[in-house]
Amino acid sequence: MRILLIEDDELLGDGIKTGLKQDGHTVEWVKDGLTAESVLLRDAFDAVILDISLPKKSGLEVLKAVRLEKIQTPILVLTAHDSVEDRIKGLDSGADDYLTKPFNLHELNARLRALSRRSLGRVEPSIQYGPITLDPAAHTVKFHDEEVKMSRREYALIFTLLENQGKVISRHQIIDSLYGWNEEIDSNALEVHIHHLRKKFGNNFIHTIRGVGYMVQKPE
Repeated sequence: MRILLIEDDELLGDGIKTGLKQDGHTVEWVKDGLTAESVLLRDAFDAVILDISLPKKSGLEVLKAVRLEKIQTPILVLTAHDSVEDRIKGLDSGADDYLTKPFNLHELNARLRALSRRSLGRVEPSIQYGPITLDPAAHTVKFHDEEVKMSRREYALIFTLLENQGKVISRHQIIDSLYGWNEEIDSNALEVHIHHLRKKFGNNFIHTIRGVGYMVQKPE
């Protein structure tokens, strides 16, 4: 998943970003409310982690602003306050889930996976595509019940494609899901990742839509 982290605490933010990247996610990190709102209004993410106590503009103000713009990205709110009133206020402002500091990173990951499933209308925790089984919790991909070794970006790519079966994903969208803002990327990097996945799962697994992007066909 491509995740926007909005957190002004340097130590906590660095820990969350590192942990999420280790789990295969691409994470962009901003540290104040004004920047967060600007980014959300111009860019697309699979999920957002939003701290309530932010400089320049509060997390609740950011939340209300993006929901007024009909942005439906799943948003998980972080807060140091554990009162029922605070949770109600956040949920009524448009949050999809709530997590109180301090929290366990594994729980954060599980909540993000659940938000992603719900936003895509998927109930099952694993993704099944013919002989391919992708388990987001275990971070594994199996082909005919045999686990396939994947690099972090190969996993992110197959996850993006399988989560969007039947949809054409543009080259720009895929690159955004694999690489962060400040990461260097070779001009043919995406084609190399596509080639590796085709070698592992068959030449007909990923379809190239010339001039547009790539897709995996939705099973009939």
